[in-house]
Amino acid sequence: MSVVVVANPKGGVGKSTLSTQLAGYWASRGHQVMLGDADRQQSSKLWLSLRSEQAAPIATWKLGPDFIARPPHGTTHVVIDTPAGLHGWRFDDVLRMADRMLVPVQPSVFDIYAAQEFIDRVAADRKLRDLRIGLVGVRVDSRTRAAEQLRTFLSQQPYPLLATLRSTTAYAHMAAHGLTLWDLPPSQVSKDLEQWEPITAWVDAD
Repeated sequence: MSVVVVANPKGGVGKSTLSTQLAGYWASRGHQVMLGDADRQQSSKLWLSLRSEQAAPIATWKLGPDFIARPPHGTTHVVIDTPAGLHGWRFDDVLRMADRMLVPVQPSVFDIYAAQEFIDRVAADRKLRDLRIGLVGVRVDSRTRAAEQLRTFLSQQPYPLLATLRSTTAYAHMAAHGLTLWDLPPSQVSKDLEQWEPITAWVDAD
């Protein structure tokens, strides 16, 4: 079973966007996908409730107050959306399930500093040395100096920069209807699909 955790200690950095889009990608490939929402805001769970019955199915779990539930029987691919500030035993429990972790980072000084602290903590944890970790720039306007600073920061980290995703209202529109890039005509989202190609190749790699 493939398990990807999407994590960053700061809120509002695009964790739910990455989580829902990745779940939609795997579902579009015919996999039995579970989207687990460990965030109190339950953004991913809300997104699932908006998803059309005609779209590729994605299952969920029920999260108890003090534990993480197991995926439904038959699940082959799992995406776990995590809350801001996740730490301690709950963080350890989530990562014990994971094969890979995606870390979204936005191009602002506050996001960069928060991400640096988180990446340093993960890199120093010996229990996580076998965990494959990839970085993703989110809501990036390539024309700005902030985007250049973000790329410089990410290129200096011990983990690969997989992609930078452009700043576009398309993700908000898709979220409002429980949709992903792979639920839409490719001609409408060709640029975004191209940006996602290195991410999907990375999560599918052996």
